[in-house]
Amino acid sequence: MSAETISFSVSFRGTTHEVSLAPDAPLIRLEALLEELTSVPPTLQKLLFRGKKVHHGDNLTLAQIGLRDGINVQMLGSTAQEIDSVNVTESDHRRKERILRERALKPQVKVRSTGSSTVASTTYVFHKIEPLSHLPKPETALERLSKLSNDPAIRHIMQKHKFSVGVLTELAPHEQPHLLGLNVDAGQSIKLRIRTDAYDGFRPYLEVRRVLCHELAHNVWGDHDNNFKELNSQLNSEVAEFEAAEKRGTHYLSDLRGAYKPSSNEEAEALIHVLGGHGTPLGDSAEDRRRRALDAATARLRKEEEELEKSCGTTERSKLISQS
Repeated sequence: MSAETISFSVSFRGTTHEVSLAPDAPLIRLEALLEELTSVPPTLQKLLFRGKKVHHGDNLTLAQIGLRDGINVQMLGSTAQEIDSVNVTESDHRRKERILRERALKPQVKVRSTGSSTVASTTYVFHKIEPLSHLPKPETALERLSKLSNDPAIRHIMQKHKFSVGVLTELAPHEQPHLLGLNVDAGQSIKLRIRTDAYDGFRPYLEVRRVLCHELAHNVWGDHDNNFKELNSQLNSEVAEFEAAEKRGTHYLSDLRGAYKPSSNEEAEALIHVLGGHGTPLGDSAEDRRRRALDAATARLRKEEEELEKSCGTTERSKLISQS
């Protein structure tokens, strides 16, 4: 090894690349080399090592960013081919019209339906399900994704809000470990973290479904602003109300059967309450314990939603693409 070079490794999606460059080489030199090795453009590369995060555009040398002999660097990013494959197909004019229609929709406390049209049941759906075949238990992943796509409450809100998603797929644990969900190009593709860090384990269904509701709201709003929060709350409220109504036997939909039940009556009512719906009024002294359970569930759901925003990559990706 020459004294005028430093040697380190760069790991990307399970593959390790050995790199040797001069310590005074600029960062763009390393980015160009990594693009040759991984097909990830410099603008989409994220380099992580020893608690540091290096972004494209840092006008520094390798020595200045802290690279030394023997360091292992973790790289995150999407290839140009992956970005191209999920380019939006909807024109700006059509998307604006769709947003205006959906904003005009008002939340309904109670929904009754005797059936759904053929057009709605075939248009406002997940058009393709794609598990990651190179990961363990792809058949289980396919089963989980299919269950989400056929969930009666999810299908209900998709048809009501006219949501159409091109591909429902999974987000690999190593791809972007800090993310639980990602909506690419307003519904062209939705990626969900359905696996645990062990790869062959799977996260609880209801947790993943809450992430899916969150990502569906990104079909309309890209940022986590008040418009997004209002729609996201409306979707979660409608899911809870749909299942509560079905449990009471007051909601019938001819082609949607076998709703996934909330974990408890208190949780279903808390979800409706915290997200802007209208639950059954609580009594006075006779309902004290139930009120305490409801308050606790409400606080937990609020906290979960705040954590979910931090684990959503849609806003981060939108900013990244707009800067590239």
